[in-house]
Amino acid sequence: MKELRPQPASVMPGSQARCRARDRNNILNRPEFLSLNQTPCREQAGEARGGAGPRRSMIRQPSQQDDTGGRSRDSSEGPAPDGAPPPSRYPEQDCMQLNPTFRGIAMSSLLAIDISLSKRLGVCVASRGGGAPLHSMVTLLALTGHALTWICGTLICLWRSNTLAGQEVLVNLLLALLLDLMTVAGMQKLVKRRGPWDFPPGFLDYVAMDTYSFPAAHASRAAMVAKFLLNHLVLAVPLRILLYLWAFLVGVSRVLLGKHHLSDVGCGFALGFLHFSLVESVWLDSATCQTLISIGTLRWTPLV
Repeated sequence: MKELRPQPASVMPGSQARCRARDRNNILNRPEFLSLNQTPCREQAGEARGGAGPRRSMIRQPSQQDDTGGRSRDSSEGPAPDGAPPPSRYPEQDCMQLNPTFRGIAMSSLLAIDISLSKRLGVCVASRGGGAPLHSMVTLLALTGHALTWICGTLICLWRSNTLAGQEVLVNLLLALLLDLMTVAGMQKLVKRRGPWDFPPGFLDYVAMDTYSFPAAHASRAAMVAKFLLNHLVLAVPLRILLYLWAFLVGVSRVLLGKHHLSDVGCGFALGFLHFSLVESVWLDSATCQTLISIGTLRWTPLV
């Protein structure tokens, strides 16, 4: 009797078409998953030469996967030969792009909300529009928190002051204003964040070195001055409330004018309170203030 041997099963055209349709619908065939579903070059060449032959299985053993990964890494290190497909990215890079961290998602979401709200609140950006009647008043309110306004006003009050206590407070206030000006200008140069509407800075902004958005210089100065005056002046309760309200409105005015984001103003307020605490910790006494006034007015007589 003749021994019957099993004949190799031939692939029917209908099943071959179904396999191709299934491969096209496979999610691993998308561009972002190419490195996870990479076929060796020899299999691709064999499929290109014999389209009617049986298709090889896409499932590979761990040893074959390791071998393929080693070849892809070796090909990425050196130049690819002519006619060869470009080397794919590593699977670890795909996983990093497809699975962002929770911290990155949270920061991106908060940044997008900050930019969107800041642009929506910039109603006084142009002289025409819904906030046109408030444009002049908001601009004047922002000018009350400008560095040039406060430094010149403090120098005038110091020149007209005749009491030692008043001169002591004014000298420390002047030093606090200079500290706030230099610190905010340095941070703005370091971060270089543009405003929500990216307007070019004006002449007064260049004078006060307020050319960038983060942190808000007006908000920092208003918070520091308000806290300083409330701590060293005896004011009634309505005046204290008005002083806090003024500091808050100065920061909001910069958002309405499209100069700063909401986060810039919030960080500016926090920085202003930090400057006040720093000035209070290194408070200059009356004798030191008189020496500084004498040096500034060129009336200082050094000891021999």
